[in-house]
Amino acid sequence: MSIAYQSSSLIGGHETPEARTKLNFLECLRLIERLHRRMLDIVKHRLDAVGMNDINSVQALLIYNIGDHEMTAGDLRNRGYYLGSNVSYNLKKLVETGYIMQERSEHDRRALRIWLSDKGKAVCTLVGELFDENLDMIKDRNIFEDDDVTELRNALRNLEGFWSDILRFQS
Repeated sequence: MSIAYQSSSLIGGHETPEARTKLNFLECLRLIERLHRRMLDIVKHRLDAVGMNDINSVQALLIYNIGDHEMTAGDLRNRGYYLGSNVSYNLKKLVETGYIMQERSEHDRRALRIWLSDKGKAVCTLVGELFDENLDMIKDRNIFEDDDVTELRNALRNLEGFWSDILRFQS
């Protein structure tokens, strides 16, 4: 049954403000997931266009999130959200294909320190340029104003904080 047609959302044949808010909220959740997938599709299209067939879009995003930093795999997992992906598997593949360098941490021999190779830095630059191009096109087409982007970011951070608090205090 579609959420839009649940009987509880209608009073006297009219949608209530509460029902509209619920519909909008649920649509936002679907859009967040779809936008992430579309972003991955855009990244994959660019990788294919430049002939980088040995890397997928999730791996390219991992590389982009590493950037100029040296970190552990755990640090990377905590910094980013990789829907349906196995960070450890992807990092192993990126090491095998020469995009990422790794070595054991001197302080904690269990931890692997990772950083980008020159090949990985090229992917990081490629993805960064792609995001810059997309932002320029978004601005040129008036899809968002600068304040809209800030407002959207703040709203999404507030939602993330709310859900993080719920998870943290459920014990």
